[in-house]
Amino acid sequence: MSKAAVTRIRRAWGYAFLVATSFLIGTSSLLMPQDKAIAMAKLAPEMQADLADMTTSTEAESTLVEIDEGGALARNLAIPTLAGRIERAGGFSGIPMSSRHYGTASECLAQAVYYEAALEPEQGQRAVAQVVLNRVRHPAYPNTVCGVVYQGWNQPVCQFSFTCDGALMRAPQANLWRQSKQIAREALAGREVAEVGTATHYHADYVVPYWAFKMGKLATIGRHIFYRFPGSPGRAASFYGNWAGREFKPQVDFARFLADDTEERVARVAEPTYIPGLTVVPDVTDRHAKADVGGRIDTTKTWRLTIPDPVEASAGYRNTLSSQGALIADEVAPAEVSEQEQ
Repeated sequence: MSKAAVTRIRRAWGYAFLVATSFLIGTSSLLMPQDKAIAMAKLAPEMQADLADMTTSTEAESTLVEIDEGGALARNLAIPTLAGRIERAGGFSGIPMSSRHYGTASECLAQAVYYEAALEPEQGQRAVAQVVLNRVRHPAYPNTVCGVVYQGWNQPVCQFSFTCDGALMRAPQANLWRQSKQIAREALAGREVAEVGTATHYHADYVVPYWAFKMGKLATIGRHIFYRFPGSPGRAASFYGNWAGREFKPQVDFARFLADDTEERVARVAEPTYIPGLTVVPDVTDRHAKADVGGRIDTTKTWRLTIPDPVEASAGYRNTLSSQGALIADEVAPAEVSEQEQ
């Protein structure tokens, strides 16, 4: 075969390859698996418009149905739970521990777990972490952990209420914070909560947000009710996004949560209401848990808080026992004493 013939054959094969490649690229949507095609489905326009208001916040009154707490429980129970198998988005594993952004992602996720669900059962805390990571992989939301957690933090309505209501000003309780960090690390390592599946939303059972009727109710854990998007956007195939490869935690300006007038803020925060065990009016500088029945020391009383000297502790204890014994002896009936003497 001549050299010219070989060249013509090679050119023909080259043209054929280019045509075949162009065909495959142009028809890739036809060759895409059915689940991947479903994954490309977008949210309905009306739901896209509602995304900003579909928040965990209980303060956004415009998003709540006017109803008391007892009625809210009944209304929430009346919303039917989706029938059939709950799809799972799969364990999250997009952020390697070796990444310099892992610590930031873990902290943002731990904050969501703590401030949203610290007093919820452990499974409920894990479910909140899963909602955050589900959003990271859904095209409707930012593709970073901190981006999801802090979405709307500088807006009137934020997605997770603690980022825009001043809750971050409260230092976390040490033991609960440790647990939140552990749950965050395990969620980032791929631990799942099967019953909440592809959930991207939740709310407390004592409120009824209007969007609850538009979503697919999946499960109730503790006091939180979890939902997924209706239709294909809520299917597992729609959670195909990849982590952005970086994390950024915004610096919240806490000054905006404080009133300009300090006296007005003190009066609002420390209203003179009766609390068991509290002997004086609360002060804005007080730092104790809401459930703490103890109060500040009332210095107008005659007693003082003292710590006993360890050297005198044993002597004081003996004196106490001695005085108690004397009181008991004084209370013995005369008849009993005479019988003992006999």
